[in-house]
Amino acid sequence: MKKRLAQSITLILAVCILTGCGLPFNGAKKTEGEKKYPEFITIDVFDTQANTQGLQRGWFAHIIREKFNMQLNIIAPNQERNGDVAYETMRASGKLGDLILTNVDDGRLAEVVREGLVLDMTPYLDDCKNLEKYKKQMEVTSAYSGLEGIYAVPSEISELPAYLAADYDEPTNAPSIRFDLYKEAGYPEISTLEDLLPVLKEMQQYAGSSDSGKKVYAFSLFKDWDGGAMQNAGALTALYGYDIQGFVMLNPDTGDVKSIADSDSAYFRMLKLLYEANQMGLVDPESHMQNYETVAGKFRDGAVLYSLWPWMGQSLYNSDDHLAQGKGFASIPVDDASYLSWGNDTDGKQSFSIMIGADTKDPGRLVDFLDWLYSPEGIECSGSPTGNFRGPEGLTWEKTDEGPKLTAFGVDAFINMITDLEVPEEFGGGTWSQGVSALNFKPVDKQEVDDDKIPYYYGMWDDYENRTATLITDDWKKHYKTDLSPIKYFEEKDMLTVVPGTEWVAEEYPDYIKTIEDQCRQTLVDYSWRMVFAENDDDYENLKNELIGTLSRLDFEKVLELNIEQAKNRLKVLEAAREVK
Repeated sequence: MKKRLAQSITLILAVCILTGCGLPFNGAKKTEGEKKYPEFITIDVFDTQANTQGLQRGWFAHIIREKFNMQLNIIAPNQERNGDVAYETMRASGKLGDLILTNVDDGRLAEVVREGLVLDMTPYLDDCKNLEKYKKQMEVTSAYSGLEGIYAVPSEISELPAYLAADYDEPTNAPSIRFDLYKEAGYPEISTLEDLLPVLKEMQQYAGSSDSGKKVYAFSLFKDWDGGAMQNAGALTALYGYDIQGFVMLNPDTGDVKSIADSDSAYFRMLKLLYEANQMGLVDPESHMQNYETVAGKFRDGAVLYSLWPWMGQSLYNSDDHLAQGKGFASIPVDDASYLSWGNDTDGKQSFSIMIGADTKDPGRLVDFLDWLYSPEGIECSGSPTGNFRGPEGLTWEKTDEGPKLTAFGVDAFINMITDLEVPEEFGGGTWSQGVSALNFKPVDKQEVDDDKIPYYYGMWDDYENRTATLITDDWKKHYKTDLSPIKYFEEKDMLTVVPGTEWVAEEYPDYIKTIEDQCRQTLVDYSWRMVFAENDDDYENLKNELIGTLSRLDFEKVLELNIEQAKNRLKVLEAAREVK
């Protein structure tokens, strides 16, 4: 019996050798990543802008495993009640992660480098042909450490002038609403943002219920992006040209530098707006319990009428099915507003950069991964869920003699927005939306092109424009009597404030100031949410006065003085960048 078994095994081995069948030890079946890196590893990724956490799944995970024999475990402080606490806890443990995605300004890079938490990549960069292209940007960003070495690579690098808006078709910030319902309301002119509330109330009545039968609200808010203030309220101040920096509001066009906590600040104006909206039944009562992903689901369902940013409503709701029904989001002008849009960042965004942990197990492999991330393939595959990058060639798009075109799968993913769209097994399986990169990291800016001059942003393709000509876009252009894109239309109407994309270094504060800053931040965020959901006018005013008084007792003025000084320094840099034409 044993003899026959041995003969059978010998025969099987002989056949396999002759036919090349895949035995466990047959190297021919190994992936590119397994050949280069035999040991499979899990990489912890600390990512301050990730909206989901846990293991990366689907087609993006498949690419990373095939190329690097590793998987990504996302740690998202956005998903925690207090992201700063998560950062400080991990920092105190001596390890932030194998990959670290966060800001490098405000002394953060200097802090983590000084504590030995971040790798100097210099010894590993000799063969990195993609990162070599961005050597200057890496040097500028790494200079925030105050030491020699290459510690970080910035996001959204651009080769276009800093004084021009980086956005292609829509400004970063603009009031974006369900335009079909706005049409039903008779296209009322909006003089101020406050004038929009009764219009939204009328639109709410026309809307009825969402696709799934749920109640529709104008505003559905979320807490996981809160930082120095209530983020959603801060986003509304950007409609009037303000960028919030610490506790200061800066308008780069007018030069206005103002405390966020001044009783007549634009921030308090927007809190009052949201309070009044809530009194009118326009604010989702679940807002204070939600994160971005929860709200995104409500947008897809048609349960929200106002989008804080044009990209959000349009990317989540303007599916081919909704557009075919004449439904969709579009931006509208508000007479007294000036919409904030970001200029091209020739040095990249230091506010969101990527680093490698100093004690990671295989630093060479992670530098290899960063080099791929900045390759054409890495760039096209790593765009955020709403970043509108083109995805993997052969799956979502293809090159043709007439230019780049979406495949049938790409049309279903980007235009039809099928939520449970199945990815072919050869690309990793699962659904398209589950497989999108959880890093939420764009290596280059929106209008950048590859070596063949093909834009990474598919919205710039003739094919996409031809496929998405709809009743909404046609009606928008007819109503406003223009053939321009929204951003060009607002620019023509002098309703755009561009923040030039340029390097600016914030000084690091002493520890005692940081402590005051954290206390004030928590107070400001907490009271802001309570004010939005105040019971009545008296309650709102009492909470506002309590907030201002509490900040004063916390020595808010000490932080504010430094914030104002830094904002004025930044303003000089922005003004200089605008003059370079």
